[in-house]
Amino acid sequence: DGSRVPSWILIPPGYQDGTRVPVILEIHGGPYASYGPHFSTDYQLYAASGYAVLYTNPRGSTGYGQNFERGIAGEWGGKDYIDVMNGVDAALKRYPWIDTDRLGVTGGSYGGFMTNWIIGHTNRFKAAVTLRSVVNFISDEGTRDGAYGHTPDFEGDVFERFETYWDRSPLKYAKNVKTPTLILHSDNDFRVPIEQGEQWFRALKHFG
Repeated sequence: DGSRVPSWILIPPGYQDGTRVPVILEIHGGPYASYGPHFSTDYQLYAASGYAVLYTNPRGSTGYGQNFERGIAGEWGGKDYIDVMNGVDAALKRYPWIDTDRLGVTGGSYGGFMTNWIIGHTNRFKAAVTLRSVVNFISDEGTRDGAYGHTPDFEGDVFERFETYWDRSPLKYAKNVKTPTLILHSDNDFRVPIEQGEQWFRALKHFG
């Protein structure tokens, strides 16, 4: 729809022309947060290990006005998914040195939600690492520290918008996942309780 989505790519040190480089797509938490041209220990570590790092500010991110931030209200995994994947396509078109056979995806919290959503809707990534991620908004609402905290995100609480909460839950699409996935979660995470990671683990095992 013409929205501009700021993106950055970090290239490994010592890159030599003609070589192919694996890329990690990194997705921020929130979604009400944003990346910028600042130093990141994580990304520097990835780059020092030989990966390029691609990161974007899809709709839902802060810093670009209320319409941009509220652009995913009621449909997490909608326009934000389109924006992130368009960022991948744009990078592939612009940088011929990207190894298209070695694309990875990762993120934490909302970024973990997006990681789970992505691998439930495309098989183009070779591996995924999901951190402290939401997979089931219905059970998350009943166990997290902020009761019914997703009401503004889905324009109603879980009792009013039950089908929406389930439709936007990556768990619903677990049967589609073919991507090898590492799940990282902490026992004392009160915002995204560990039962979310356990549900994702069991579902992925269940569907092979």
